[in-house]
Order: sequence, then structure tokens, then C-alpha cells
Amino acid sequence: MANIKSAKKRIDVIDRQTMENKSYKTKIATYVKKYKAAVDNKEENAASLLSETFSLIDSAVSKGILQKATANRKKARLSVYGK
Repeated sequence: MANIKSAKKRIDVIDRQTMENKSYKTKIATYVKKYKAAVDNKEENAASLLSETFSLIDSAVSKGILQKATANRKKARLSVYGK
């Protein structure tokens, strides 16, 4: 455990950022599951779910939550899944 006040503050900040990043990744995973379910059930809203998922992944890259290569890999796998 940290003894210096600024180090204790940094621990709190890191914990908060970790929670935010984890919740964002969970949101992305939820949209991926919704998209896959829509494709499997041949629903009409699958294309809109795919575009929403892509925009979430792109915003995660811009926020620094995901790396660019990881996001590109996820998007490529999703686009192939629908075909």
C-alpha cells in the first residue's frame, strides 16, 4: 500500500479508470452478442446493430480503451460473421 498522499490518489484514479474501461468493454461485448443473436435469428435490425457496434469499437479506440489492431480484428470478425 502506498504511503505518500499523491500515490494514494493515483491508486483511486486508476481504480476508477479501470472500472470505466471494464464497463465500456462489457458494453461492446453486449452489442456483439445482440448482433450475433440478430444474425442467427435472421432479424432485420442486424445491420443497424453492426453499425452501432462498429461505432462503439471506434470510440473505444479514440478513448484509448482498445488498441487499433484489436478493434480492427473485432470488426473484421463481426463483418465475416454476418455473411
